[in-house]
Amino acid sequence: MADVRLKHYHVRKGRGYWLVTPKMRTYGFENVRCGADGPVAWAIAKEWEDRWQRARKGLEAPLRKVFPKNSVGDAFERFRRMDEWAKKPIRTREDWERGWKYIEPLFGDFPPAVVTMEMMDGWYSALVKKKGLGEAGRAMKTWRALYTVMAAMKLCQPGQDPSLAIRKTAVPGRTQTWTEGETVRMVKGAWRAGFRGLACIIAVAWDTSFSPVDVRTLTPAQVMQTAQEWGFLIDRTKSGEAAFGTLSSRTQRLVIAYVKSLGVTLLDDAPIFRSRGFAPGPKGGRPRAGVPYTKDSLIDDFADMRRLVFGAGEKRRLMDMRRSGAVEANAGGASVEAISAKMGNSIDDNKALQRTYMPVNLAAVRSADASRRTGRKLLCQEQNEYKKLKLGGEKS
Repeated sequence: MADVRLKHYHVRKGRGYWLVTPKMRTYGFENVRCGADGPVAWAIAKEWEDRWQRARKGLEAPLRKVFPKNSVGDAFERFRRMDEWAKKPIRTREDWERGWKYIEPLFGDFPPAVVTMEMMDGWYSALVKKKGLGEAGRAMKTWRALYTVMAAMKLCQPGQDPSLAIRKTAVPGRTQTWTEGETVRMVKGAWRAGFRGLACIIAVAWDTSFSPVDVRTLTPAQVMQTAQEWGFLIDRTKSGEAAFGTLSSRTQRLVIAYVKSLGVTLLDDAPIFRSRGFAPGPKGGRPRAGVPYTKDSLIDDFADMRRLVFGAGEKRRLMDMRRSGAVEANAGGASVEAISAKMGNSIDDNKALQRTYMPVNLAAVRSADASRRTGRKLLCQEQNEYKKLKLGGEKS
């Protein structure tokens, strides 16, 4: 084998890596796995080495903009290299990046201490007009979190964030809910259409009141059985709170039937529910096995199934099933503590006491389940639509 010498190419246990220096990271370069040591790996490493040399000499734009020292952009780049950033959930980091793309064009090159209220006000107002309340609010939230980081870096004064003087307009919260009958129709429709993983996700989301991300990432290791029922014991992705999601007997049979239909033994840490995949029809095509659901693929499949069952006018989402469970439990008289234990969050006022005295309280979970059944009956009996009342009499 030829002796190849590339400055930043290294071999470890027979595998080639192109490893970057801190200076190269400021230009946006990251470590590259080149594969088994050999001609292919050398070619990959040389390609990246050439790109770095061109960027270093100014012959090619860097992969990432280089910001002035101690600027807002420089602070964000430094933060992204810290362990504290790496510990953030992937979705949280994505939210920061999404908000940063609105911050960087105006404030990226400025020292944080020179940013004024007038600048923030003009920036936020323009964002509201151009991108809407949701994106503007996300950008403002990112700025405020980043300001705290910059203050810890001693680049600005703590508690002096100019954006705090600007009143952020909140996006109206969602109020949509599903009924049990509608959920059953969705589950049956998905199963019959071949979306069996999706059918299980919908059924489990309805029973457990878990969020979509918590349902689609469930694994065999999280299946737990008590003296009365079985379900999933999780640490919620968003809050980190522990939650035990109980399953109805109908959903239990559905999940067992689905797992058997996979024809494989799932590893303890492998996501259970998967997309439909593709089987060649009369016109042929390449077969494709189902894969664990991602956020986007779950949204797309659920939208397709919703349209198939309820038509194009239906816009409710899978996330609304979580709210539906809370509405049922509340209507059935469940205490806020019981609903909190059921949903795996701290919706009551005292979060510290809730975490201390009610960690995965099975009695509270069962109470919330019973209240949901009671509330479901009460909600079905009442008319939930507002109608115009005409107070005046008929004109003669």
